[in-house]
Amino acid sequence: MKVLVIGGGAREHALCRSLSLDPDVTALYCAPGNAGIAEVAELHPVDQLDGDAVARLAGELGAELVVVGPEAPLVAGVADAVRAAGVPVFGPSKEAALLEGSKAFAKDVMAGAGVPTARSYVCTTPEEIDEALDAFGAPYVVKDDGLAAGKGVVVTADVEQARAHALACDRVVIEEYLDGPEVSLFAITDGTTVLPLQPAQDFKRALDGDEGPNTGGMGAYSPLPWADPKLVEEVLGSVLQPTVDELRRRGTPFSGLLYAGLAITGRGVRVIEFNARFGDPETQVVLARLKTPLAGVLLNSANGTLADQAPLNWSDDAAVTVVVASHNYPDTPRTGDPIEGLDDIAAQDAPHAYVLHAGTKRDGDKVVSAGGRVLSVTATGSDLTQARERAYAAVGRIRLDGSQHRTDIARKAAEG
Repeated sequence: MKVLVIGGGAREHALCRSLSLDPDVTALYCAPGNAGIAEVAELHPVDQLDGDAVARLAGELGAELVVVGPEAPLVAGVADAVRAAGVPVFGPSKEAALLEGSKAFAKDVMAGAGVPTARSYVCTTPEEIDEALDAFGAPYVVKDDGLAAGKGVVVTADVEQARAHALACDRVVIEEYLDGPEVSLFAITDGTTVLPLQPAQDFKRALDGDEGPNTGGMGAYSPLPWADPKLVEEVLGSVLQPTVDELRRRGTPFSGLLYAGLAITGRGVRVIEFNARFGDPETQVVLARLKTPLAGVLLNSANGTLADQAPLNWSDDAAVTVVVASHNYPDTPRTGDPIEGLDDIAAQDAPHAYVLHAGTKRDGDKVVSAGGRVLSVTATGSDLTQARERAYAAVGRIRLDGSQHRTDIARKAAEG
């Protein structure tokens, strides 16, 4: 099978790495990719928001499966253009991707499906914003209705900060605060059958101890030793399957990756958000544990044949990923700094630890930073303690001027 992956971050590097290890994949392409992906896939330039250009590239390459990684191309309708060209594609239609593209749409779908979530108001005027903030009280949860690359949510006890964020958005969802630990659960679906993956937990705040501003994610781990063993089964029944059924009932079937961001509250599981694609950085740890070859599973989703898929096979190992971010992330990150130590990790830490590139590019014979989140250093081990040790040992070999990373990814879960 010839596979084309669209995107250029660490999530796409994780997907390409898994696909490159799949014996059924005879050719692997990525557009536009990055310096790390170039080691496992042939890179091609493309405007990833231009569906016709992506479909044309898939045709030129003879791709038999296109995997759309990021949310922006999905919300722009890239999967529709590829499907219209007759190429199987892993990723929802533009209409179904609104589940991530609009928080208000997602709330409406959840209401129709009877999915448990936070109470919320959709606001478009300053008066509505003040009423909603007053109704819920602190801590305030304010979400930009549209896509914001993981940085559209503000959770704060400061009403003025909450109001300022709300006023900066065209349309905003203000909702009750959900207490309890958060879990990310991915499911692959073809619009009817839903196949859940293993849960993960990510770390949104920039600094240790969950301090600092929200980011796209600073690290993740899987499995979750503290979670109820029946969690996946429960979420499949109360959240994932009802959502897929509701979208199909509405005439907008969802095929691809459905990502549920969950809060495990004192009153049970509640949905914080839905995404329409693999999460970053959780993908890095979930795929590190998946033993079933990936391409066939994604193709079954694209072709509507997921009911024929054999049960997934998972490693008992734990996986931890630590994001190395550039100076000043998540504000205006500095780019163009050389990255050193990558060869040392490949020589000394493989195969248990490896580096997935996020914001990197090649500059002559050097690899330099090209984004806010630069690398996802990922490691596996017999338990979270060993996976953490291996991940942080590898992080210690990286030299990137001004870089930052959290030192407490998975620490609490490892200590039990």
